[in-house]
Amino acid sequence: MGAFKIAVFASGQGTNFQALADAAQAGRLGGTIELLVCDKPAAPVVSRAEAAGIETFLFTPKSYPSREAYETEIKAELDRRGIDLIVLAGYMRILTPVIVEPFYGKMINIHPSLLPAFPGVNAIGQALAYGVKLTGITVHFVDGGMDSGPIIAQRAVEIADGDTEETLVPRIHAAEQALLPEVVQQFAAGRVQLDGRQVIVKP
Repeated sequence: MGAFKIAVFASGQGTNFQALADAAQAGRLGGTIELLVCDKPAAPVVSRAEAAGIETFLFTPKSYPSREAYETEIKAELDRRGIDLIVLAGYMRILTPVIVEPFYGKMINIHPSLLPAFPGVNAIGQALAYGVKLTGITVHFVDGGMDSGPIIAQRAVEIADGDTEETLVPRIHAAEQALLPEVVQQFAAGRVQLDGRQVIVKP
């Protein structure tokens, strides 16, 4: 069996990508990041990938006639590299069945709330507006719905009196950067089992 191969999809700053790249560099990921897929060629995450020596697949969605058109190209790239796991780390595009179906059970996303609460965009702002005392992060399988796939792992983050997005976001990001590499390492070790909506992580 060869190395466990990971592709990361990201659109922005790339802090979670960096956490994964650092873990891989330190031998804590259990696999190698083979590719960054990014829909914004000028995004800071691209510089992070280049600094880490990780290849990139960059594209501009508007240059394609449809989502399916660019996803067909991405899928060919993933297949060519024998990717074992896709990690969505701040990838801001809805995926179509072109990628979701062949990679179901092999594609995960990190979301900044305790799903099923506050799916979709601005989950941190949603949690603050609702007045919950506890929020957090969720790593889940991608199933084509809006943050609706089976849940693999969650971490709680308390909301303090007077918290704002500015004060809460760094604590959410710190939790994400700790949890995501852990979950990827569990995949690389073959410890994650999916059975319907139930996910079991073997010791």
